[in-house]
Amino acid sequence: MGNNRQIRLAARPRGEVKPGDWAHVTVDAGAPGDGQFAGRTLLISLDPAMRGWLDDRPSYLPPVGIDEVMRAGTLVEVTESKHPDYAVGDFVVGTFGVQEHVVSDGRGALKVDKPLPTYLGALGMPGMTAYFGLLEVGALKEGETVVVSGAAGAVGSVVGQIAKVKGCRVIGIAGGPEKTALLTDELGFDVGIDYRADDVRKAIRAAAPDGVDVYFDNVGGDILDAALANLAMHGRVVICGAISQYNADEPVPGPSNYLSLLVRRGRMEGFIVFDYVKRYPEAAAELAAWIAEGRIVLKEHVVKGTVDDFPATLTMLFRGENVGKLVLDVS
Repeated sequence: MGNNRQIRLAARPRGEVKPGDWAHVTVDAGAPGDGQFAGRTLLISLDPAMRGWLDDRPSYLPPVGIDEVMRAGTLVEVTESKHPDYAVGDFVVGTFGVQEHVVSDGRGALKVDKPLPTYLGALGMPGMTAYFGLLEVGALKEGETVVVSGAAGAVGSVVGQIAKVKGCRVIGIAGGPEKTALLTDELGFDVGIDYRADDVRKAIRAAAPDGVDVYFDNVGGDILDAALANLAMHGRVVICGAISQYNADEPVPGPSNYLSLLVRRGRMEGFIVFDYVKRYPEAAAELAAWIAEGRIVLKEHVVKGTVDDFPATLTMLFRGENVGKLVLDVS
């Protein structure tokens, strides 16, 4: 059967996740029974939502349990199969966790083709999040002005490009001159704002003097407040995430500029991409067409290593070190 290296949660993090919060263990890999397949992990998805999964509090998914394999979307290659729908050599995406080998009955799994990292990014959960968050929750209309934070990340980079496909003016907020240049030079955004160097509130006002129709929020905190202060009449705020707050020891403060929603007759709505799971094929087909046409440029940050490199790679997300979708290649 061989050995299976796993990363398990050893302790609930307080603030930033530390090396001691993880356990690196080796167990038997196991073998598939009837109706199951075995696979070896090739790629592991790194997502900001992982930080929330480590806290023992009510959320849209149960927290990862102590001594449980860390939850993660992964891509595996089938190595042995007793399942009628999966053959040796198939590539499969699923929530198989941070481990070298998996045994699965196929529930929640999806066979995919190359290029493989795309199925963890633009054609995976980040792409679905961008698509439904912007078009359904944000109710985007042609000609509107869109602002997206975390714009150089896996979700934000796709949000901005979808908005351009839909004929909108797009302003992206990211950290550092390299990322802001990427937004305008490679991804087609109209304006890039560097939150580390610019006064974000003033920069949004200068770039969108008539106000922001849709603000897609990935970071929360002061940047959310800056966007609220610049809402257009009937503006919509899409709450996707709040990465700036995930490692906070204290409760997350509410936005101080929330009364802009009243004055501007706006609305602010959170969403979870899993609510749209039955419509994933619709989104994937449209996204794939835009990628094939060159209207969406893929940005994938692939780190080569082993399963044991997962904890260090995860911290890259919260230090803003990744550009586009962050993937750990353990093949």
